[in-house]
Formats: sequence, structure tokens, C-alpha cells
Amino acid sequence: MKNEETSSKLANFPIMLFAVIMGLGGLTLSYEKLNLTLGLSDIIFEILRSTTSLIFIAIAAPYGIKIIKFKDDVKKEISHPVKINFFAAFAISLFLLSAMWSEFASLHSVLFYIALVLQTFFTFYVIAFWINNNLLINHSNPAWFIPIVGNLVVVIASDSKSEFLWYYFSIGLFFWLVLFTIVFYRIIFHDQLAQKFMPTLFIVIAPPAIAFLGYTRLVESFDVFAHVLLNLTIFFTGLILFMYKNFMKLKFFLSWWAFTFPTAAASMTFVKAYELSREMIYLYFGVIMFVLLLFFIGVVGYFTIKAIKNDEICVAEH
Repeated sequence: MKNEETSSKLANFPIMLFAVIMGLGGLTLSYEKLNLTLGLSDIIFEILRSTTSLIFIAIAAPYGIKIIKFKDDVKKEISHPVKINFFAAFAISLFLLSAMWSEFASLHSVLFYIALVLQTFFTFYVIAFWINNNLLINHSNPAWFIPIVGNLVVVIASDSKSEFLWYYFSIGLFFWLVLFTIVFYRIIFHDQLAQKFMPTLFIVIAPPAIAFLGYTRLVESFDVFAHVLLNLTIFFTGLILFMYKNFMKLKFFLSWWAFTFPTAAASMTFVKAYELSREMIYLYFGVIMFVLLLFFIGVVGYFTIKAIKNDEICVAEH
């Protein structure tokens, strides 16, 4: 009986759990950014990246077993119009881990290039999936940005400034605009997002924020386009926070982790803007977003642990 229960949990182990690593990875890197600017504590950074790495292993190991033992269940996820986007969360998780361990050249390279291969594949696979299937407009939601944001994360995770980084930056930027148009059209002219997808609205913050970090790294300049990306980050952050009532009293879903990574991306963007401009307002924004991120991680982490204890995570959807 216990073996059957374990098998059932593995079969229903959700790919969306890698959003947890995106959130914790974002927390670790945003803390590192603040630490380098304000000189907080290196020990806390070591604790954060070690914890994130261990949790990644705790999620990746059972999902690896699921791939081997329950191929049909994995095929169902990668053929689902929403769940398919979270496969890129695995690649993004590896990118974030590579950035966390960047001072260890060999480890960084292994993690980065595995992630790069996966991200490249998932980008082609997901876009081909969109083209080859008759999707409904109601299938679209901000989670569609995840495979696209992964291309932008390539730039900030790399330890070089190679020409190929512009390839990924260009793809991410182009499809961000395409998908934003589709998702914005759906939200305005069609049914509102289902409650479980409401937290994914936070994801609209991530593309301009990550694009800003990548672009300023590539050009090493705070030019006009960098200002555009920064101000779009400010606008979308302000818009989402202005709509805070939309997120009150939501029932817990794993999609709550969508609150975390975009908030971390915004915090890193504002701190980077401060580094480039020395305008204190950006540092204030960065610290405020980091405090908000800590709040989100605390709340979402608590409810996730509670759901795991209550056997509410690895269960079949009805």
C-alpha cells in the first residue's frame, strides 16, 4: 500500500515545483546584489545558496525518477498548454544555480551549458507547440513568459560577453513583445484569469527587469534603451502593486511562487540602476522590493510546506 502511495506521488510530482527554485534563486541573487552594494553579510549569502541548491536536488531527484518511471505522465505535462511552460523553469533554475556558484569555474560551466542546451531546446519546442496546436485564447496567461524569460536569463548567468548572448537576448526581447500583446488582449477582451493563475500576473515584471540586467551587461552603458527597460520595470511593478486587491484572499496554489522571482528581478534591476546612475531613489526601490520579496518567500514558503504536509501537492488534478 505504501509503495502504491509513493508511486502515485511520483506520478503526480508537478513540474511547477521548479518555480520554487526560481523564487529562492532570485532571493539568493538579489541578496548577493544588495550585499555587494551595502556590505551586509557574506555568511547569509552562503546559507541562501546552499539551501537553494539542496532544495533543487530535493525537487530534481524525484522528478528525474518520474521521467524514468512515469514517462506517460511527463508526456501529459509537456503536452499541456500551461504546464509545458514550466519545463523552462528547470533550465532557469540551473542558470540561477550557475550564477550563484560563479566563482567555481568548472561547476558554473557544467550548470550553465546544461541549462543552455535545455533552454535552447525548450524555446524551439514550446514555440513549435504553440504553432502546431489549436490553442484557445483562454489558454494564454503570463506563465507563457517563462520559456521566453529563460532566454534573457542566459545573458545574466553567463560569465562571458560572447556574441552568442545577443542571440538569446534578441529572442527573449522579441517574443516578450509578441506574448505580452497576446496576453494583454486576452485579459482585456476575454474571461478574467482563473484564481489559480492570478499570481502569474506578477510575471509581467520579469521580462523588462531581466532584459535591463542583460542589456546593461552587454553594452556596459546606461543608455536610452536601458532607461526604457528600467522605466517599463518601474511601471509594471507599480501597476501590479496598485492592483494588490486582486491578490488578496486567494486560495493557495503553487502558482503563488510567481510572486517571488519577478519581485527579485525588480530588486536586482533597481540596485543595478543605482550602481549605474548613483540615484538614491533606485536603491530605495531595490531595498523595498527586497523586503517585499522576503515577505513573499516567508508566506509562500509557509503555505507550500503546509500543503506538502497535508498531501495537497503531489495529487492528481480533477
